[in-house]
Amino acid sequence: MAYVARLKREYGERIVSALTEEFGYKNVMQVPKLQKIVVSRGVGAAVADKKLIDHAVDEMTMITGQKAVATISKKDIATFKLRKGMPIGAKVTLRGERMYEFLDRLVTSALPRVRDFQGIKATGFDGRGNYSLGVTEQIIFPEINIDKINRINGMDITFVTSADTDKEAKSLLTELGLPFKKK
Repeated sequence: MAYVARLKREYGERIVSALTEEFGYKNVMQVPKLQKIVVSRGVGAAVADKKLIDHAVDEMTMITGQKAVATISKKDIATFKLRKGMPIGAKVTLRGERMYEFLDRLVTSALPRVRDFQGIKATGFDGRGNYSLGVTEQIIFPEINIDKINRINGMDITFVTSADTDKEAKSLLTELGLPFKKK
């Protein structure tokens, strides 16, 4: 028997029927699903020190379990001493099993480690059913050894769903376990 991530199995068994009941979908294919998770980090200080990009890529690879890639600048900006083609960040796009595994680790072990955590804000929706959230420090992930990091950096996590509205996407992400703040 092949391995299936816990949240993926739960999506098929419980979440599809819960969302169908809530929104009255007539077909299973109408039920929104999580398509991908994009984890990205900008490293502005990399203009002066190229090794910071390597550290960012290594940390994101450890956190997500998938090789991160360096992002490069698209144009010259003289005030930031930035040239076209210089590496200025790192990103990972997760799909399939790794996506569900990362989401499970984020919800069960990383977010509870945030200091004074009361939930994530529900204001990060873009109007098309996608949600973005910012993490202020990478040390909330248990994969990161606090003694080995050279500086504390945050990252952005974007959840891309097939939902048409923000309400449907919020219901999907709540069912998947994201702890939104209560009003």
